[in-house]
Amino acid sequence: MKLLLIGIVIMIVFLLVYAIVPTILIRMNRWGILKRTQSDAIAITFDDGPNPIYTPQLLDLLKKYKVKATFFVVGSKVKRYPEIIKRMSEEGHTVGIHHFHHVSSWIITPFRLKRQLQLTEQAIAECTQEKVIFYRPPWGHFNLFSLFISKSYKKIMWSHIFGDWKVEKGKNGLLEELREAAEPGSILLLHDCGETLGADPEAPSYMIKNLEIYLREAIDHGTRFIPLKE
Repeated sequence: MKLLLIGIVIMIVFLLVYAIVPTILIRMNRWGILKRTQSDAIAITFDDGPNPIYTPQLLDLLKKYKVKATFFVVGSKVKRYPEIIKRMSEEGHTVGIHHFHHVSSWIITPFRLKRQLQLTEQAIAECTQEKVIFYRPPWGHFNLFSLFISKSYKKIMWSHIFGDWKVEKGKNGLLEELREAAEPGSILLLHDCGETLGADPEAPSYMIKNLEIYLREAIDHGTRFIPLKE
C-alpha cells in the first residue's frame, strides 16, 4: 500500500511538472502564443476536422458569405479526406496543425509530440502545396517541451470559446455568445467535427445554423473576417 501511494504521488508530481503547470504558465503569461490578432477584423477558427459531412457544408456557407477562415485539422483525417483540405486551400482559407491524432500533449512524450506535428504538417502540405505556419494543440494543452518542439510554428489560442461541441449549446446560447464576440482582433473557436472525446456527433450541424445567422448579421454591420495568414 505504501509503495502504491508513493507511485501515485510521483505520477501526480510528474503530471504537474510536465503538463499542467507549463500549460497554466504559457497561457496565463502568453509565452509564445497568440490569443488575439492586431487586426481590426475577426478571425474565425475551426478545430477537429475535416469531417466528410459537416466541413463541406461549412465551406459552402463561408463561400456564400465570402468569408475566409482558419481550420486546425487532425492529420489522420487529412489523410482520409484530402480533397476537403485541397478545397480549403483553393478557397483561400488557412490550414493549420491540430496533431495527427486528437491527443493531448499532456500524455505524450516529446518525441511523439514532434511526430504528431511532423506527420500533420506533411499531410497538409501534400494537399495545399503551401508551408504550414500555424499550430493549435488539442484542448489548448501544452507540456514542458511544447514551445521548443513547436518553435517553427505560430501557436494560436483563442479569445472566445463557445462550447459548441455540445448540441445543447447549439440549441441554447451559441448565437447570443457569437453576437457578443464582436471586438476587433478576436479569435473565435468553433468546431466542424463532433467525433472527439466529450463532443456530440450532431453538434456541428447546430453550429453551422447559428453561424449563418451570425455571419449575415455581422456582415450587415460591417464586420470583417480574415484567415490567420492575413
